[in-house]
Amino acid sequence: MLIDWQPVWLTLKLATLTTVLLLLIGTPIAWWLSQTGSRFRHAISAVVALPIVLPPTVLGFYLLVFLGPHGPGGAFTTWLGLGTLPFTFAGLVVASVFYSLPFVVQPIQNAFEAIGKRPLEVAATLGAGPWDRFFSVAVPLARPGFLSAMVLGFAHTVGEFGVVLMIGGNIPGETKVLSVAIYDHVETLEYAQAHILSAGMVGFAFVVLLGLYLVNGRFTSASARHEGRA
Repeated sequence: MLIDWQPVWLTLKLATLTTVLLLLIGTPIAWWLSQTGSRFRHAISAVVALPIVLPPTVLGFYLLVFLGPHGPGGAFTTWLGLGTLPFTFAGLVVASVFYSLPFVVQPIQNAFEAIGKRPLEVAATLGAGPWDRFFSVAVPLARPGFLSAMVLGFAHTVGEFGVVLMIGGNIPGETKVLSVAIYDHVETLEYAQAHILSAGMVGFAFVVLLGLYLVNGRFTSASARHEGRA
């Protein structure tokens, strides 16, 4: 029985690129949400968290409209000479960033909030500027949050189905990711192939979550020992 590995590699490529972009985009959002006293804070938090409660097909539909030839996003990408993004790998990346955003922003935000104001105030009294305080104090202390964000963002992207099917369709080698490949096998009654790919995803999810809990447990234990000595 032959297994088509192309959807697997395409999924890993999508998840890796999406995770990198989410860290670049989500970190400043998480920092702002953790530090600001703006009255718009809760509204922005709600917008970031929308993908958690929205059906993936709803998000995929509106992204399809927005990025399509008659949408503002599609008009902008066409003006840039990129064409429209639906049914392309680039479209999958954009959709994945939107869909997995809360799974990256929220762990980092929680980690920043757990730091408190004291370490940053101490760094400021020692002459550290805003950027220095962020990269030298906040980011190292928020390492558990960044780790959780990377793992959850990557794993959530790997498991996407509704959004990627709506925005990317089912184009072999271009937009046919692992979850869509499993759906294809089930539709054509190829249960053996679907079982192999599905079992692989179950194993992947278990290993990822187990590793995350073990590493976070070590960080928690180390922090507790440090506080005990203090």
